[in-house]
Amino acid sequence: MTAVSEGARPTPEPSAVAVPTGDHERSGARPPGLVRVAAARTRVEFLSFVRERSAMVFTFVFPLALLVIFGSALHGQPVAEGVVYEQYFVAGMIAAGLFGCSFQNLAIVIPIERDVGGLKRLAGTPMPKSAYFAGKIVMVAFTALVQSALLIGIGVVFYGLTLPTTVGPWLTFFWVAGLGTIACTLLGIGVAGIVKNGRTAPAVVSPLATVLQFISGVFFVFATLPTWMQSIGAVFPLKWMTQGMRSVFLPESFAVHEVAGGWEHGRIALVLGAWCLVGLFVAVRTFRWRNRADG
Repeated sequence: MTAVSEGARPTPEPSAVAVPTGDHERSGARPPGLVRVAAARTRVEFLSFVRERSAMVFTFVFPLALLVIFGSALHGQPVAEGVVYEQYFVAGMIAAGLFGCSFQNLAIVIPIERDVGGLKRLAGTPMPKSAYFAGKIVMVAFTALVQSALLIGIGVVFYGLTLPTTVGPWLTFFWVAGLGTIACTLLGIGVAGIVKNGRTAPAVVSPLATVLQFISGVFFVFATLPTWMQSIGAVFPLKWMTQGMRSVFLPESFAVHEVAGGWEHGRIALVLGAWCLVGLFVAVRTFRWRNRADG
């Protein structure tokens, strides 16, 4: 889970990636390639992230605070034989952290950047538009990696989370995290094009993200939720991300306590892959470089 300060107004720096077309034409030099421009755009994203210190701290601290609060309040409460609540919760929070860094963050930040005219200015430069998305993707990957490491570390040190000792579960961790983050990143970009503006984005996105966390097995044991709630949660990727993370960090014996009586790795991959395609379709159809008022 993550959050973006509503008062934050990250301002892109088009000059960091803009290519002066006229100068290149006169000198005969080739404009910089996509990799170089994407690297420059990634640097801009990192600088913007670091300069907004309150948002940066909140991004990493808020999920850890939730973990400590819920883990302490329900400490030692058994979920199944050999599994206590805080171990279950850590696995869910790792998935929620990936969801927040990708979907929630992008769906809020991109409309803000569009409101202040950053996207409009970038669209008017010779910068390949794909470089903008490359910068966002690298930033998402970085924050997701750091946040996952912090949550896993807290879980191991304070809540008895057991790390896998074989390669198989770690491979599961990486493909679930990878597919889930890609799907949520694309959906975040897509939703950013749907919300009206940067002022309304937090009011739309944050409650939606919170509801999905409650019905996807992050805060409560998924199998104990009402059937209708399980059915709704199972439509969205977060439920399958939490289930995948439980298969990595909880004992194999816990699989029988899942709704289907197993980890369902094949179905997890299928659903997350499908959401990648849905997210790509929505992002392509809805993304806007200008506000609607600009035409």
